[in-house]
Amino acid sequence: MLVDMVIDGFDVSEEESEPVDHVGDLLLRVADGDRAAFAELYDTLSSRVFGLILRILVDRSQSEEVLQEVFLELWQSASRFAPNRGQGRTWVLTIAHRRAVDRVRASQASSDRDVRAGFRDLGVAFDSVAEEVALRDDATRVTKALAVLPEVQREAVVLAYYGGYSQSEIAALTGSPLGTVKTRMRDGLTRLRMEMGVTS
Repeated sequence: MLVDMVIDGFDVSEEESEPVDHVGDLLLRVADGDRAAFAELYDTLSSRVFGLILRILVDRSQSEEVLQEVFLELWQSASRFAPNRGQGRTWVLTIAHRRAVDRVRASQASSDRDVRAGFRDLGVAFDSVAEEVALRDDATRVTKALAVLPEVQREAVVLAYYGGYSQSEIAALTGSPLGTVKTRMRDGLTRLRMEMGVTS
């Protein structure tokens, strides 16, 4: 049911009256360079905007920085606010949300870069020192273990793993039957594992 009101001779129904957009009005004044309107806009919304940003960023100092960025953007781009497309408060909070999310993404990207750089630096140090020591230690152990093998087993293993030859190629090189080469390889590797203390 419509309740009609008569104001100064004009009929205005409650259903037709629109809610007052105080923030929107302030934004329109800010767009004209009104510093007093900007101060009022800050006083009206800064705590609400800061709360939204803080919920997204968690970090208080970063939230304060983003709050400043939001209000700087509002001062510089208030003319982009279109009253016919929504409430001023919604427009401001949308800008704040976008700025906070951008900061999260930037922080994450920076953190990812730092982690990648850290791993890269660790990798260089590991390759140049620790890995070199480990490889030399392994090489010494393998050489000692190979020395224990009978000559024919050592020959087959060395040709396969250091020479890169297939079992058929080793058979041709040594003039031995393929089955014999396979047996020498199997027995040689079993003995190597025992000598190096490999249980699996």
